[in-house]
Amino acid sequence: MAIHHKFFTAAATFALLFAASAAASLPAGAATPQCGPHCIQVFSAKFGTPTSPTFVESVFRGHPAAGVPAILARPSSSDPAGDMIVPAAGTVSTFYAAGMVSAAVNSHYGTERAVQIEYAPRGSPTGLCAAVATTAYRNEGLTLQPCRTPGRTVFIIDTADSPATAPTYFPIVIGNTTDFVHPFAMTIQGDPAHKLLPQITIQHLRGNPTNVPRNQLWGSTILN
Repeated sequence: MAIHHKFFTAAATFALLFAASAAASLPAGAATPQCGPHCIQVFSAKFGTPTSPTFVESVFRGHPAAGVPAILARPSSSDPAGDMIVPAAGTVSTFYAAGMVSAAVNSHYGTERAVQIEYAPRGSPTGLCAAVATTAYRNEGLTLQPCRTPGRTVFIIDTADSPATAPTYFPIVIGNTTDFVHPFAMTIQGDPAHKLLPQITIQHLRGNPTNVPRNQLWGSTILN
């Protein structure tokens, strides 16, 4: 059975994700008009807030192909590189039932929420999601990969590893991590205001659960 049949309708998907993250709503002008009613934005807590994300997860040069880096860039109403949607969301156990994460990941994170983030330039789904290309390792960069790929395209909203900052800001753990003490989590290195189009990488989560650095904390906004 196709994965989208195993999850929720688009409306329920958004409700689930943003109930978990307490996301704000932004004007549709923060994305292209075609994607505005459907897009979400993932931003770094180090550089933005729910009402002013500043830099959001985007696709390098907006090129819809496997292997293209996932980066941080400024939101734009004309450049579709930041047009992202949520094709599937649920608890980690829901993804496990669909064969998308391992039993070990389910055992540790089963009740936490997880999502896939798909590139949808001008509102058109590409079937390509933010992901890692292999088993997660330190300094691996996020790239676009086929959304159907198990583990590597699933991201866990890991509020349990930073409860003091939840639900506004939270670590995002890759769904094929094999380290559950300091799991591999989305990280941004450097300042995107001074470093051209920095790629999002995977690093061991530090300081959890009481002092996670802000470059490993993220938030999300929904466009309306």
